[in-house]
Amino acid sequence: MIHRILFTAVILTYLVVAEVRAGSLSPDAEAITATVNGFHDALHRGDRQAVLDLLAPDAVILESGSSQTREEYAREHLAEDISFVKTVPGTRSKLSIKQEGTVAWATATTQSVGVFNGHEINSAGVELMVLTRMALGWRIRAIHWSSHRVK
Repeated sequence: MIHRILFTAVILTYLVVAEVRAGSLSPDAEAITATVNGFHDALHRGDRQAVLDLLAPDAVILESGSSQTREEYAREHLAEDISFVKTVPGTRSKLSIKQEGTVAWATATTQSVGVFNGHEINSAGVELMVLTRMALGWRIRAIHWSSHRVK
C-alpha cells in the first residue's frame, strides 16, 4: 500500500513538473482567464463599457490586416463585433496561457458558423491576447484575430 502511494506521488510530481516546464501553468491563470472570458462575455451581452474596461488605455486590436487603437476600436468596430457574436454562433477552444512576470499571452482557436449581414459564415480562426498586470488587475494590451473560410 505504501509503495502504491509513493508511486502515485512520484507520478503526480513528475506530471506537475513536466507541465510547469512546458510553460502551460501560469501563477495567475485564473485571473487571466477571467479577464479574457470577461471580455468575450461582455461582447455577448453587448456591454460596450465592460469590453472597454478590460482593454488597457494603449491597447491595439489587429484584424484583417488592420490595426486599431482602443479609441478607434470603440468608435469603428466594437458595435459590429457585438452584433457578430450575438448573431453568429461560435465556439472557442480552451485557453492556452503563458506568463512571464507581469506579462501574459493567451491563445485560443475559434469556429463560427451562421449568417451575418446576409453572408454565410463558416470560419475557423485563432485569437491571441497579450495582457499585463496593472493596478486594476489583468488588462488586455493587444488582440490579434485571424480567420479563414472553411470550405
